[in-house]
Amino acid sequence: MENSTIAAVATPNAPGGIGIVRISGSRAIETAAAVFTPIGGEPLTECKGYHARFGTVHDGEERLDEAVCLVFRAPRSYTGEDVVEISCHGGIYITKRVLRAVLNAGAVPAEAGEFTKRAFLNGKIDLAGSESVMALISASGKQAASAALNTLEGRLSGEIRSCADKLTAVCASLAAWVDYPDDDIEEIGGGEMLPVFKDVKAALEAIVRRYDCGRAVTDGVDAVIVGKPNVGKSTLMNMLSGFERSIVTDVAGTTRDVVEERIVLGDILLRVADTAGIHDTENKIENIGVDLAKRRLERAELVLAVFDGSSPLTEEDAEIIACCRDKRRVAVLNKADLPPQADIDLIRSEFPETVVLSASQGSGAEELEKAVARVLSTDAFDPNAACLTSERQRSCCVRAIDDLSQAVAALESGVTLDAVNVCAECAVGSLLELTGEKATDAVVDEVFSRFCVGK
Repeated sequence: MENSTIAAVATPNAPGGIGIVRISGSRAIETAAAVFTPIGGEPLTECKGYHARFGTVHDGEERLDEAVCLVFRAPRSYTGEDVVEISCHGGIYITKRVLRAVLNAGAVPAEAGEFTKRAFLNGKIDLAGSESVMALISASGKQAASAALNTLEGRLSGEIRSCADKLTAVCASLAAWVDYPDDDIEEIGGGEMLPVFKDVKAALEAIVRRYDCGRAVTDGVDAVIVGKPNVGKSTLMNMLSGFERSIVTDVAGTTRDVVEERIVLGDILLRVADTAGIHDTENKIENIGVDLAKRRLERAELVLAVFDGSSPLTEEDAEIIACCRDKRRVAVLNKADLPPQADIDLIRSEFPETVVLSASQGSGAEELEKAVARVLSTDAFDPNAACLTSERQRSCCVRAIDDLSQAVAALESGVTLDAVNVCAECAVGSLLELTGEKATDAVVDEVFSRFCVGK
């Protein structure tokens, strides 16, 4: 750990009620004292931890703002170091000007995620908890926030460490028996090891399943709205986004490009693309839009297939049905405010979920939300259980599961116990990489490179 004192703006780069400049390091309090003069009371250098002072911020002789300084003394701080947070008025210029004064006083600019990285290196938080900080910041709904907070508070790490401890106990017994065959050490039998390996494997598989079910909540999914021209795709996009995101006219082929928007449907984050109507056309510009729609459909994780409920189904509708058969999909029978003409039984036979709504009237959104949740299996997601928050963590769990599968297979086939021990130790290594106890510098750097400056 370097002894440098770092500083950064910890609030968004936008006007607001307050702006916070965060300082951390061995000279954080002295650095803050060089730019902050309390109005009455003891100087900042004599301030106890978890105490605040009101005063003025200055850069040399130039007064910059009135502010509140909050002092945290090591090790009882976010980073484990001395920390000072200067809360000034939240103008973009003022906040940056206060930061410049702090840097002029000897601090160095913090790198992305450096405050949380120092917290990790100082043992205040593990790597899984560090990742949950960003998950909490980027949470788009209640369930995502709850899952991230539970991980931040150690629920995931506790379960992972419990699994690792069970395996480590087996590995220790195996290693002792293998390394010291002449000593009077009782051999651990396969009957004792198999239940441990299988129980830990089942626990890890449950954690991975929860992550896969909850990805729509925690990470979001790529969704696409498809259908033939003039079935109301753009109207549906506008209904979901809550404002006029796509142009809507009675002219078929109005949408020729892919229009994208991030939409929160209940607790589910959708990156929705409104596409051109899929149909045969000799118009070159329309054809480009149709090709874009088909390419977007290929990589979509969720398809909202829109049909005109007020008209009989056509060959173009049949093509839409065929295009999305291998996808997670919801049929949207639009224009419910008009007399029904479409074959709803055929639609229901082709889709796991069918929703009848009127996008122009804004009706049916709640039913669509429930249908999407069922298709994405988010109704099975429990944010209060141990939850993974990143693909890195999932990869660690999957590798541990694979190693345990090999250990079980080795035991059942009569392979020597030292080979079984190697598999079990690899599983432990993957789990400790998840928590950060055995993560390489490259892994740690990659995790914190995704953070924003100031966190």
